[in-house]
Amino acid sequence: MTEKKRTTIILFSGDYDKAMAAYIIANGAAAYDHEVTIFHTFWGLNALRKDEHVPTKKGFMEKMFAKMMPRGADRMGLSNMNFAGFGPKLIKDVMKKHQAVPLPELINMAQEQDVKLVACTMTMDLLGLQQEELLDDIEYAGVAAYLADAEEGNVNLFV
Repeated sequence: MTEKKRTTIILFSGDYDKAMAAYIIANGAAAYDHEVTIFHTFWGLNALRKDEHVPTKKGFMEKMFAKMMPRGADRMGLSNMNFAGFGPKLIKDVMKKHQAVPLPELINMAQEQDVKLVACTMTMDLLGLQQEELLDDIEYAGVAAYLADAEEGNVNLFV
């Protein structure tokens, strides 16, 4: 019996196109029967934020971070050609024309394929994010847990 291959991805970027690339790779690896982990840290946590506002108790700085960060995967900007928020609208129109799967659907597909989605607890503390603000059915862990997964990984990526 052969051991199952493992793919780990650190999603650091909060850019729509980079998050899409990470999720396309994750879904592809899962389709090839890899165990896949995406560790979301810093701005990559925005991909896991719920679209709707979730009332929580926050301090002043935590409220400021919450207002500055996009709420949900579909509101993330582009790494290039963002054009003050107009770029994502353009790229989504092009994607629709070419029947490309949008990021929120890629995230759902990953969850359906049992890709382990992990939110970095240290970054959540720094940015004032609370579990209620993030998607359901994800895991919460620190860097040690990610490193344990990565140590066993055949493919380790940083996006």
